[in-house]
Amino acid sequence: MAEQDPVVALTGIRKSFNVGTPVETEVLHGIDLQLQAGEFVAVMGPSGSGKSTLLNIVGLLDRPTQGSLRILGQEATRLDDAALTRLRGRSIGFVFQYHHLLGAFTALENVMMPMLGDAGFPSAAMRERAEALIDAVGLTERKNNLATALSGGQQQRVAVARALAMNPPLLLADEPTGNLDTQSADAVFALLRRFTREHRTAVLFVTHNPELAARCDRTVRVVDGRLQA
Repeated sequence: MAEQDPVVALTGIRKSFNVGTPVETEVLHGIDLQLQAGEFVAVMGPSGSGKSTLLNIVGLLDRPTQGSLRILGQEATRLDDAALTRLRGRSIGFVFQYHHLLGAFTALENVMMPMLGDAGFPSAAMRERAEALIDAVGLTERKNNLATALSGGQQQRVAVARALAMNPPLLLADEPTGNLDTQSADAVFALLRRFTREHRTAVLFVTHNPELAARCDRTVRVVDGRLQA
C-alpha cells in the first residue's frame, strides 16, 4: 500500500443475487466510495437499502458482481478464497450489533481469538496484547470472567477489544450500539472513536442513530442501493 492510497476504494460496485435466473435482482447499483486512514464514516439508510450488502462486500464476506474493490491498494476482486481470508483476518476488524463472544471462554480469551486464529498457537505476546486491550476498555477486573457473566455493555466492550486485536487498518461496525442502553452505547462509541484516532484506523460505522452519526467525520447514505454522500 502506497502512503497516498486510501484504505478502501470502491469503484462501480454492483451486486446482484440469483444471477442468470428469472428472479435476478441487483441490490447495489454502482457504488463509489473511498476511506482514508483515520477516517470515521457513518453509514445510514432505511432497512433494505443495501447497507448490510455493502458492508459484507467491503468486509470481504461476499464478492461484488461487478466493479473494483481495493483494500490497502490491493485489488481484492482478483483474490482467491484463501487469499481473501488472509487479507480479511489481518486487515479488517468487525464489531456487530450482537457481540458474538464465545460464552465458554473468558473475556481475555475472547480477545486473543483473532491472534490465535492467525498464528495457530498461543504466545505470551498474544496474552500481553489482549491484556492491554482489556485494560484499555476498562475491564481489567473482569478479564477472567466468562463472557456470559458480563453485562451487555461489558460484552460489547470486549467485542471492540477483540476487533482491534490484530491492530487492523480497517474496522467495520454494524449497529454496534443498537442493543445497548444510552449510557452503554455512548461508552462503546467513545471507545471506538478513541482507539481509531490513536491508531488511524478507517471505520465504516452503520447506525440508525443520527446523534451518533453527527459525531462521525462524515455520513454517507445508502438509498435503494445507491450512495448519497
